Amino acid sequence: MENIKLYHSVRLDKNRCKGCTNCLKHCPTEAIRVRGGRAHIIDERCIDCGECIRICDYHAKVAVTDDISVIHGFKYAIALPAPSLYGQFKNLRSIGPVLEALKKIGFDDVFEVARGADIVSRAIREKLREPGLPRPLISSACPAVVRLIQVRFPDLIPHIVDVRQPMEVAAMIARHEFCKKNNCQPEDVGVFFITPCPAKMTAIRNPLGQQKSAVDGAISMMEIYGLLRPHVSALQNQSIPSEATYYGIRWAAGSGEASAVCPDNSLAVDGIQNVIRVLEEIENNRLNDLTFFEGSACLCGCVGGPLAFENNYVSKRAIRKLSNTASKVHPADDVPASLMTKYPLYFDKPIEPNSVMKLDDNLVVAMQKMERMNKILEDLPGYDCGSCGSPTCRTFAEDIVRGYFAELDCIHKLREKLKVMAQQMVELAQTKDEE
Repeated sequence: MENIKLYHSVRLDKNRCKGCTNCLKHCPTEAIRVRGGRAHIIDERCIDCGECIRICDYHAKVAVTDDISVIHGFKYAIALPAPSLYGQFKNLRSIGPVLEALKKIGFDDVFEVARGADIVSRAIREKLREPGLPRPLISSACPAVVRLIQVRFPDLIPHIVDVRQPMEVAAMIARHEFCKKNNCQPEDVGVFFITPCPAKMTAIRNPLGQQKSAVDGAISMMEIYGLLRPHVSALQNQSIPSEATYYGIRWAAGSGEASAVCPDNSLAVDGIQNVIRVLEEIENNRLNDLTFFEGSACLCGCVGGPLAFENNYVSKRAIRKLSNTASKVHPADDVPASLMTKYPLYFDKPIEPNSVMKLDDNLVVAMQKMERMNKILEDLPGYDCGSCGSPTCRTFAEDIVRGYFAELDCIHKLREKLKVMAQQMVELAQTKDEE
């Protein structure tokens, strides 16, 4: 893996952390440890899926995104609303009022990321026609899933489709068209994604599959909802045009991408633990008859992001209704062929595996550490209780080998040791009494 400084949107608020093991047990990459009564996030393992934010009862895990005031750092600002934003508003008749409301709160222009999804849908469909590609191809749209593959399933990296995220495609087109229309320079224009999840913020700072992100920042959907709501209500009865198709809007909810890209031979799964189970099947060559796999870290897809305001199931229903108000023409027919070559839609940088799971770069040393780790593991109780501060007995054994813990940090091993010591003291006392 490249030696770059890691950025993470997901952070720990130490003042709120109570040192419980809830997050410890739910992290999909075992990136959290509890030491000194507080949780610690291992940067190299974290994929910013936001699962810890969702399950922390003390709100000690937070997502750091840009404040809306960041748009004033540019002469012009363009909003890129994630399709899931539309699902946050109940009884919305079309997506137009949301687009116009974004201008009311300070943006100079709006470009629909759902339109970017239309373009990406066509690009992936064309990619699927290329011979010799591994099967199934795996969606690159969810950055948390891509980072999960880097950490836990590096052998599946060649399966990741090398098409940029809709957010990135939308940003490139939005900036280019705005500059052309307003006769301004690209550096004068800031492009900001309205995000339902922290993984997108991280993908902007540490891009996947590209040298530099076309997006300048990400603003939390939770933050912007309150500002938009009164304007959306006021614009509800106005007819405001939009460009995205039925298919692009449906990318907001689970299976939306798969139904646009490969409806006949695809599989769509949402929820990070469910995604892991399917990736294990793919890794074991049990799904190589499948053409395309869409994995979403959040339940119900992006509408279930930890930065979304509305209940994910309610939002999913709203997206389904809103998509029916848009054009039913498929992106393969709706997106002009000229767009496929006008903008760089494909990766310009390979996705590398994250070697954090390796015990050592030297194979011989790694094997020696693995042998020691397995020996320690055999001697542990196997309860996976998390009391030691590691999520499982296996990770605890790994942490001992890496020098982070000692065996007696296991409460059960310590109890056994104390029992032996107590017995020895009793025996010693009895011996002295007999003397």
